[in-house]
Amino acid sequence: MRIHEMDLAELAKLIGTATDLGINIFDHADIYGGGRSEEVFADAMGMTSSARDAIIIQSKCGIRESYYDFSKSHILTSVENSLRRLRTDYLDILLLHRPDSLMEPEEVADAFDSLQQAGKVRQFGVSNQNPMQIELLKSHVRQDLIVNQLQLSIAATGIVDSGLSVDANIPHSGADGHALEYCRIKGITIQAWSPLQLAGWAGTFLGADKFPELNATLERMAQASGVSAATVAIAWILRHPANMQAIVGTTSAARIAQIVKAADITLSREEWYELYRSAGNELP
Repeated sequence: MRIHEMDLAELAKLIGTATDLGINIFDHADIYGGGRSEEVFADAMGMTSSARDAIIIQSKCGIRESYYDFSKSHILTSVENSLRRLRTDYLDILLLHRPDSLMEPEEVADAFDSLQQAGKVRQFGVSNQNPMQIELLKSHVRQDLIVNQLQLSIAATGIVDSGLSVDANIPHSGADGHALEYCRIKGITIQAWSPLQLAGWAGTFLGADKFPELNATLERMAQASGVSAATVAIAWILRHPANMQAIVGTTSAARIAQIVKAADITLSREEWYELYRSAGNELP
């Protein structure tokens, strides 16, 4: 999202560190940096065919200035622009970026068919959508929807809370429609965005005065494993049996090197729930 603000050499270092450590999926959107993020990514990658073949590029479309747009014409135009900026012939995955209340699934289906048949998009998904919105899409879209991007961190646990809120004493809005359980049933990979952030874009919980117990617990577990608190926070997401992917938005190569160690840490059930509770969540 913010790589358009980086020095090109630092960006190349960031990408190189990520790929050297085994990270091969890069998440974009047409609106990031007004399109500049895709451009500078291609510059930093030196987008040769061999470099392109080694990575998975995912981008998103549908957010426009002050409104959402899932029309066929906008989807097709957005993909063409992303391909040009990324200097590639295809996207591995295209996501619809947030729900569009005026969505016509027939138009989306036509757009997806055109893009797939032309070889410009290989797979498709959504972001921030609840089960019924996905079902509405699936009523016309022929392709599998393989991804749903949802916010999740230890301090933004809405999609987890909804599955624990059947007790009347544990309030939850239910707005997500039990998206976590739905995605597990349908085999849709949840990509957790802002995995080190508070709900929305209210900053990180790491070191935040508002979360003393959470940070103390993270630090204790981090020290026990010889990793950083951020690493443990990502390991909390990866521990969930939904087999989620964490969208790590850092622009720091050093932070990437820390976080990737989360793949080698498996929290116990007790540790996972301890972290959940230490963030202020209550169990029935």
